[in-house]
Amino acid sequence: MPAVIRTEKLTKVYGSHRGIADVDLEVQKGEVFGFLGPNGAGKTTTIRLLLDLIRPTGGKAFVFEIESAADPTAIHRRLGYLPGEFALYDRLTGGQTLEYFGNLRGGVDRAYQARLIERFDLDPSRRFREYSKGNKQKVGLVAALQHRPELLLLDEPTSGLDPLVQQTFFELMRESVKDGGTVFLSSHILSEVERSCDRVAIIREGRIVRVDRVDALRDLAHHQVELRFAGDPPTGEFEKIAGVSDLQVEDHVIRLRVLGPITPVVQAAARLSVTDFLSREPSLEETFLAQYGRESAGAPASEVK
Repeated sequence: MPAVIRTEKLTKVYGSHRGIADVDLEVQKGEVFGFLGPNGAGKTTTIRLLLDLIRPTGGKAFVFEIESAADPTAIHRRLGYLPGEFALYDRLTGGQTLEYFGNLRGGVDRAYQARLIERFDLDPSRRFREYSKGNKQKVGLVAALQHRPELLLLDEPTSGLDPLVQQTFFELMRESVKDGGTVFLSSHILSEVERSCDRVAIIREGRIVRVDRVDALRDLAHHQVELRFAGDPPTGEFEKIAGVSDLQVEDHVIRLRVLGPITPVVQAAARLSVTDFLSREPSLEETFLAQYGRESAGAPASEVK
């Protein structure tokens, strides 16, 4: 099956500033694909290249097997896009704004549009300039969803949304996929990707450092393990296991960290007189930081999104 999104060595340089370099991605139909990285890593640049809002310095991008630079209009007809930052007409109401975008599409199902407005608890009668950040985001989400697109390109979609509205958004996203759609979701919020995505690409400093299923990424993280013994702890049994570090002993308790699969530690514990075994499953945030370092949590001002 042809990929919905495909890039080949996609590269963008902004003069002396870094954009992205040699980005290779494939997103299949029906996936919720997370594009994960700290601010400034290159997420927004990649999305803008997919949409032909900017042109690449090198490489190519394809959406629906159409090269982005060759026929962006044909691509735009079939997708819904939410930019990370957007400004609309201040004097128009939310309802007028949605009507405007619906008319640009040649019309939308008004009943479906009304259901989206209701589910997001959006007051369409207020002018855009009167909206809070969260309500402006709701307008953007309804505009992206109201024509039931084949592909959703969402750049930091939950920014400004309260937890209940976020839950509604994720429900609508799953419904879109169930109806045959595909979602490409950029985020720097790791728990958001963990709960919603099938696969994740991690981008750092403009380069893809890993593409994998969400559950597979946890194998990179440090597990925190605590083992309690009836007698003196046999530290030697655990020191020789690959990936074990920071081993500490207190009374009859061993505490250690495991980088990678925890199975060897569990197997060793099963052969010994363990009275209690505690393991804390790592979050995706811990995975990211453990593998790529805490210095990636921020980005210099000279770098781009």
